[in-house]
Formats: sequence, C-alpha cells, structure tokens
Amino acid sequence: MDTTRDALRAACESALAYLDSLDQRSVAATASLDQLRAQWLKPLPEDGEAPERIIRELAAQADGGTLASAGGRFFGWVIGGSLPAALGADWLASAWDQNAALHACSPAAAVIEEAAGAWLKDLLGLPPAAAFAFVTGCQMAHVTGLAAARHRVLAAAGWDLDTGGLFGAPPITVFTSAARHATCDRALRLLGFGRSSLRFVERDDHDRLLPAALDAALRQHGSGPAIVVLQAGEINLGSFDDFATLIPMAHAHGAWVHVDGAFGLWAAASPRQRHLLRGAAEADSWATDGHKWLNVPYDCGYAFVADAGALKSAMKAQAAYVTHDDRGRDPMDWNPEWSRRARGFATYAALRQLGRSGVADLVDRCCRHAETLARGIGSLPGAELVWAPTLNQGLVRFLDPRPGASESDHDRRTDQVIGAIAATGEAFFTGTAWRGRRAMRISVCNWQTSARDVERAIAAAASVLDRS
Repeated sequence: MDTTRDALRAACESALAYLDSLDQRSVAATASLDQLRAQWLKPLPEDGEAPERIIRELAAQADGGTLASAGGRFFGWVIGGSLPAALGADWLASAWDQNAALHACSPAAAVIEEAAGAWLKDLLGLPPAAAFAFVTGCQMAHVTGLAAARHRVLAAAGWDLDTGGLFGAPPITVFTSAARHATCDRALRLLGFGRSSLRFVERDDHDRLLPAALDAALRQHGSGPAIVVLQAGEINLGSFDDFATLIPMAHAHGAWVHVDGAFGLWAAASPRQRHLLRGAAEADSWATDGHKWLNVPYDCGYAFVADAGALKSAMKAQAAYVTHDDRGRDPMDWNPEWSRRARGFATYAALRQLGRSGVADLVDRCCRHAETLARGIGSLPGAELVWAPTLNQGLVRFLDPRPGASESDHDRRTDQVIGAIAATGEAFFTGTAWRGRRAMRISVCNWQTSARDVERAIAAAASVLDRS
C-alpha cells in the first residue's frame, strides 16, 4: 500500500505543478519528436521499477511534449480544459476502477449516469424521454445515434437487421452537406455505409443546407430508407442548419434526422444563443461532446435518441454470465461499449460545479472571446477577417505582402504565420481549408480563457506579423 500512496502522491504533486504552470508555460510543445523517441523508444526493462520513480520520471519526460490545451491560451481544433470538480471526479473514477457496463458492476456509476443524463437533456433542450449514452466522444456518439437510425429505417422498410444483417438489406441513403465533419463519415463507414450511400445537398454561403435542395433530393429519392444528417455548429463557421424547416421536411419523407452538435448543441444552454437551435429538439438523434464545452476530461461524449426502443434494439447484448438488474439501468444496453469507463462521475461533477447559469455563462463568455480574437487578429496589418464567429468559431487569413501574390502564396503565408504564432508559446491556433483557401481557425471553449489570454494571443499575432 505504501507504493500506491507514493505513486499517487507523486502524480498529484506533478499534476498540480503542471496546472500551476499553465499561465507561464509555452502553449505549444517544446520537445522535438526525436527527443521524445530517444527517451521512450527503448527495450522493455527486464526488471520492474518503483512506481513513484516511474511517475516522477514520466511527468518530467512528458513535460515538453504536451500542449497546454488545459489552459486559457489554446484555441486549436475544438478542445476544452477540465473543470476542477470534473478533474477531481475523474481521478476518483480511476481510483475506484469501476466497469460501468452494468448496474451490478457499479450501482453508483450506473445511477450517476441516470442523474447526469437527465440533467444534460434538460440543459440541451432535448425530449425528457429520449434515451442517452455516455461514449468516448462525438464520433462514437454518431455511431450510436446512426446505429439506432439504421435499425429503425430498415425495420420501417420491412427488413429485420438482427436476423438478416446488412447483406441484402434495402440500401439506405444518407443526405448531408459537403461541409459535414469527418467523424460522420467514419461513423457511417463503421456502420457499413460506403461513399455511394451519401448524397450531398446544396448549401448556402453560410454552409447551411438549402431547404429547397433537400426537398428536391428527398422527392427524387422516393420512399426508400433515408437518414438526414444536419449540423449544429459547422466546424469552420459555427453555422447552424435551419432545423425548424428541414426536420419536418425530412420527416414528411419518412427520413430519420440526426444532428451533429459536437460543440454547437451547447448553444441550447445559453438564453442568448439557443435561438440557433430552434426546432432541433424535433430531430431523432443528437450527438455532442462533454470534453469540449462542458470541460470534462477526455474521453467523454453523449448520444441521445428520441426513440429509446430503436437505440436499445441496436445495442442490446445478452450473455448467460451477465447479471442484469430488473430495476436499475444497465449502461451497456444503450451504448456500443461493453467494458467502459465510468464517465458519469466527471459529467455530474462538472454540471454541479457550473449549475445552469454557469454553463450559460461559459458558453456566452467563450463566444465573446472568439469574437474579440477574430476581429482583433483580423484587423491587424497583413491579416484578413474571413468569418466573424457565428458562435465560438472564426476564420482569419494572412496575406503575402509581395506585389502580385497569388492565392497559393496567401495559403503558404497563412500556414507560416500559424506556425510562427505557435512558436512564440503565447497562443496556439490551427489551420483549415475553407472554400479552397487556407485560413487560421479560431476556436474558444475552455473555461479558463480570460480577456487577458485573448489580449496575449492578439499581441502574439501582431508581433509575428510585425517581424515577418
């Protein structure tokens, strides 16, 4: 037991030292790939070592290879931090080491998911009776929701998926946007959908599906099984599809509607932003992340399905040795995992720390910071504001100052400036391609981001542009 205490004490001390350093440390990694490989890619030791020594050495060696994404100056991809209560609860989940598959495996883990799931549905404006699943992230939330969709639309077409599988089943057509997130594609591939199953619907200049185009596509498709994938927060612009128009239209054609709301679904928690989701609660399934805007540790995502029977039919599993509880909720009945982490503890703790008003404030605060960042950097000499945030995502482009510079030159310049900003250690942004042009994507969803962090990021961009 002493070795356990020593190892955990070393981990706690190292973790606290790391968190205390976030405001001063480089946001970008400082160790090279060669350095990291040199210290770790070695033969497995013949003999074991003391746990405390391993932990302290691991913390020291990993230090330069981590991005300070837990802090307030990280604006890449869509990555949140970890709220104190969520981080503490996640540490407890590791110490308890519960397999949150069955109520029998861990009654506490099962019931805490019930509580957190109910809170999430209330906060996100989803139907109270909807089924839910705690999964690894939004991609697996897509897999979960779309598996329920596949099961239900094939049943409506007279095909028993449990008996017949996919071979010989009526083909399912998936209607979506060319601006969809790649996790939807991977989820569909995992479920047996090839590229030929996709139909891309025309979009407007905000990357929203055009209602007339969707209606025409569904009419041309006819009565076969169909799924429509809509977006709540497009990855580059943060834009939202017109749910109030598109969902009833899809339902009129017998299609299942799935909403990709990886970060955008959290707009429902803000009285200022929830108008963006008007009509979204009428969809059939929804996917979002907890490790983005709720700021719980990785890995945590949520799937919600209005038709609980469809989800349970798609996920059910039975075995003679499995102990099911007639009164309790068995989480494995609702998600693709069997052995699984007890994610409900961190979610429950985060929601309690913030409360309803705290979640709303977090969303609104991040949106303000994203607006300030995009407009502040976009107004600098040599920069161009491509897209002011719809929610918490914005785009900025950097222009090659040479006379006659081409679009390719501006693309190269943009990537160079992104890299140079990261090299300052003051802020971290990532690039993207939008409408054939490179841009720096600004994403804000960390609970720690402050006005001072925003000022430092703008100053870092200004210093890079001044000297290059």
